[in-house]
Amino acid sequence: MTTAVDDELWSAIGDPTRRRMLDLMLHGDGTATTLSEQLPVTRQAVAKHLGVLDRVGLVQATAAGREKRYRIDQAQFARAVAQLNDVGRTWDARLGRIKQISEAIASRRTTGG
Repeated sequence: MTTAVDDELWSAIGDPTRRRMLDLMLHGDGTATTLSEQLPVTRQAVAKHLGVLDRVGLVQATAAGREKRYRIDQAQFARAVAQLNDVGRTWDARLGRIKQISEAIASRRTTGG
């Protein structure tokens, strides 16, 4: 079964800073402040990245005093992983077909046929 690819989701994941933020939040939640302490970007930049991740549903925010605490939405994260796995299977099949064609061409050349 083919999983529909969500371009907005993958655009959000495509940014290396956002991927690193997701890695940091895999084992717990974080705020813009705590995440910025672990990344080479400002707190304001982290807050903007968190906004993007929130819009596509990869993280959920809850109020924590003057800040928001973000955690990964496991269902949306699982959907992203399923999409990535599906894309990987599709490309594996395509590359397998290219290999078959290449081998057939090479075989014809060596046998003269």
